[in-house]
Amino acid sequence: MSAGLFALLDDVALLAKAAAASLDDVGSAAVQASVKATGVVVDDTAVTPRYVQGLAAEREIPIVKRIARGSLVNKLAIILPIAMVLSQVLPAALTPILMAGGTFLCYEGAEKVWEKLAGHEEEETVPGAVDEAQIVTSAVRTDLILSAEIMVISLGEVADEPFVARALILVVVAVLITALVYGVVGLIVKMDDVGLSLSQRDSATVARLGRGLVEAMPRVLATLSVVGVVAMLWVGGHIVLGGLHDLGLPGPYPLVHHLEHAVREATGVLGPVLGWLTGTACAAVLGLLLGLVVVGVVTLVRRLRGGRAH
Repeated sequence: MSAGLFALLDDVALLAKAAAASLDDVGSAAVQASVKATGVVVDDTAVTPRYVQGLAAEREIPIVKRIARGSLVNKLAIILPIAMVLSQVLPAALTPILMAGGTFLCYEGAEKVWEKLAGHEEEETVPGAVDEAQIVTSAVRTDLILSAEIMVISLGEVADEPFVARALILVVVAVLITALVYGVVGLIVKMDDVGLSLSQRDSATVARLGRGLVEAMPRVLATLSVVGVVAMLWVGGHIVLGGLHDLGLPGPYPLVHHLEHAVREATGVLGPVLGWLTGTACAAVLGLLLGLVVVGVVTLVRRLRGGRAH
């Protein structure tokens, strides 16, 4: 009886060790997959703060939390099931779907650029009059595209793993990246409050640092707003550029790739950075051109529909 019990305990111990090793593997794979999506994570972090500009200070963190919840829903309830099913039954569909999302990002970024150039920017609203539901909806909609690329990039990194392991890894990636992105966003949007608190300290050095933070944050947020628009164009253009290549369709990918490689080879120790900047700039220009075309089509359709309505 006791021998059987000890044998059972040994089996349980072995299973526990196997489960622990499996969890370690999942965690390690999740971190590696997350690193591959770092570029998109940076873009997501840059894009989001612009959505809370103009809000009352006490509403900033609650709105960031609502956007974060929407982002997690995007990743776990929408993107993960679709990506897992498609990766099993129709993996070729992932690229066109991503390209459609990338085109939408190009459209959103180009629309902001066009409004700026045409002088039709929306007027800032009084904090109390801000439509918070609309802010959250718009932010979560944009996040859906960025999250899709994050998840698909991560999926590509663990494509050789069994189905269940892939799913677990992507769940970990979704939670880790969402916590990282919106944790950083929360810090950014509340940095002026931190500065205000520091400015009231007795230490002259600390108070000076606090005042510097308060004075700098409007410029930082304005810069992040611009970076967010550029990020939309860059990420959207990159998705479309890479998608055309993956589908074997004609496009500028070979030219951009050769140009990036030439810059890397010609600039020595700065090659990796300058090569990356070259590819990024090309993707952003492509995204802007594609986005402007879509803006033109959408504007024309709206005018035609408006004319018919009359």
